[in-house]
Amino acid sequence: MLKSKQITHIAMESTGVYWKPLYNILESDFEIILVNARHIKNVPGRKTDKKDSKWIAKLLLSGLLRGSFIPPRHIRDLRDLTRYRKKITGQIASEKNRIQKILEDANIKLSSVVSDMSGATATKIIKAMLDGVEDIKELVKYRHGKMQATEEELAASLKGNLTEHHKFMLSTIKKSMEEKERLLEILDERIDKLLESQKIDVNRELLQTIPGVGEIAAAGIIAEIGTNMEQFPNEQQLASWAGMSPGNNESAGKKKSSRTTHGDKYLKTLLVECAWAATRTKGTYLRSKYDSLVVRRGKKRALVAIGHKILISAYFILKDREPYKELGAEYLLSRNKDKKVSRYLKQLKEMGVEVEIKKVA
Repeated sequence: MLKSKQITHIAMESTGVYWKPLYNILESDFEIILVNARHIKNVPGRKTDKKDSKWIAKLLLSGLLRGSFIPPRHIRDLRDLTRYRKKITGQIASEKNRIQKILEDANIKLSSVVSDMSGATATKIIKAMLDGVEDIKELVKYRHGKMQATEEELAASLKGNLTEHHKFMLSTIKKSMEEKERLLEILDERIDKLLESQKIDVNRELLQTIPGVGEIAAAGIIAEIGTNMEQFPNEQQLASWAGMSPGNNESAGKKKSSRTTHGDKYLKTLLVECAWAATRTKGTYLRSKYDSLVVRRGKKRALVAIGHKILISAYFILKDREPYKELGAEYLLSRNKDKKVSRYLKQLKEMGVEVEIKKVA
């Protein structure tokens, strides 16, 4: 019917996930413009579905609509896989917390002496408890040499009252974790096959050259922004779309809150995780940039800034198909070197100290 009317463009409002079935059917025959509902808000008090449709059609005819970014089908499939993988990872983390809660209920303070409740020592001790080992001396033997807590402290933390109910709950939670871990392996295999079949696994390898970006994070970035950077006018527009840049809120010449804009929440959290990993690297530009920002802006703002830089790097890597170019930890120190020297000399002079400058080759 639409083809008989010689219709070429269709505009629709993005409401939850309800637009997806129509989009999947119509995308092969028409150019569809999916519009953010906030950008086409009509006058309040006159809102009906029919009037909304007329208003959207009028804006489309006038050329006033700006479509949302909708990636190709294979990228949308990859996005479903990576987002579901993140959900499963979160569920595993919740199960780990439940194990600790059950042990605390049994008056076993194992979390106070081990650094990781899912580590080798804690896992072996919990497994031995489930197998029926009650002698604390036998449980203490699972302590490894690098453990900071002494044998006496470990033994004291294991004195509790582990009932049959506690053992049942722990074994059930363990089975649930094992099933979810197997599901993660299946998802990882599916993600690898999809990347290889679409010949975009090379892009993942290039993204992994960024400090802090691993194999999983690289697949997640591709799933959220795609591989074709021509769909974004420039890197600033991508950062704004992702919600990784400051917002503008000015009225009557006064600048109000400049907090980050609403964007892709999955991409934002992923970039912040990558930023955390980048701050743990040594001799990198991102680490030195974080160190310079965290003093003035605090940890959270500094991490968002590093995540912004990772996103900008990903934009140019995917656009130019070239690996990440490391500037080095000394890059920030080398900039404006003469100005820094003169400023430090001025401070020393004010303190009553005379210094003779001698440049080192």
